[in-house]
Amino acid sequence: MTKDKKIKKPWPTKDAMAQIYERKLWGGKQYEFYSGLGSHHPETVDAYIAVVSAFLKYFATPPVICDLGCGDFNIGKELLKYSKKYIAVDIVPDLISHNKKEFKIDNLEFHALDIATDDLPSGDCAILRQVLQHLSNEEIQSVVEKLYDFKYIILTEHLPEGDFEPNKDIISGQGIRLKKQSGVKLSASPFHFKVKEEKQLLSVPAPGFKGVLVTTMYKLR
Repeated sequence: MTKDKKIKKPWPTKDAMAQIYERKLWGGKQYEFYSGLGSHHPETVDAYIAVVSAFLKYFATPPVICDLGCGDFNIGKELLKYSKKYIAVDIVPDLISHNKKEFKIDNLEFHALDIATDDLPSGDCAILRQVLQHLSNEEIQSVVEKLYDFKYIILTEHLPEGDFEPNKDIISGQGIRLKKQSGVKLSASPFHFKVKEEKQLLSVPAPGFKGVLVTTMYKLR
């Protein structure tokens, strides 16, 4: 008698994220879909768009950008003009359907994908803005393995101020590691993300919360 193989259960992330938008857990009840203060607070958003735009202007040829966790696209819509092609991805199918109706631009594509389990689109630069912070370590590890296919990564994470123990594990969903006085640091264990260059582009107070939003550029080759 052969022993049955253990079948891995799917991560609950897709249902958790869909519920966040359905129940307006990030606020914005006047919106059909709303990705929270981190994507709408003017001081936070304006500073982020300024530094990322400055980085993208550096390319002699506009890059193919993969926005991995595009949310309601309030920020992405300001960056796509710097791209040859802008591929916006999110795990919530209804959100992607909504974005397709709202934003019709020639060099823009939307795809409903789970970045931990699905193949990622090809591109030059991947953007992950406050995405990994909501994922378990196992899911983050799955994503990290795919990030090596890009030349540049622009990562934004909500981190505690001062010293903290990185990468304490959580269950994927609305919450992040801040309650555990932790945050995602890809270079630390268990991820050990290997890059050619690392540069902090921005650190601003997290709107409505403790901690800071730190945006880092990684060059992989």
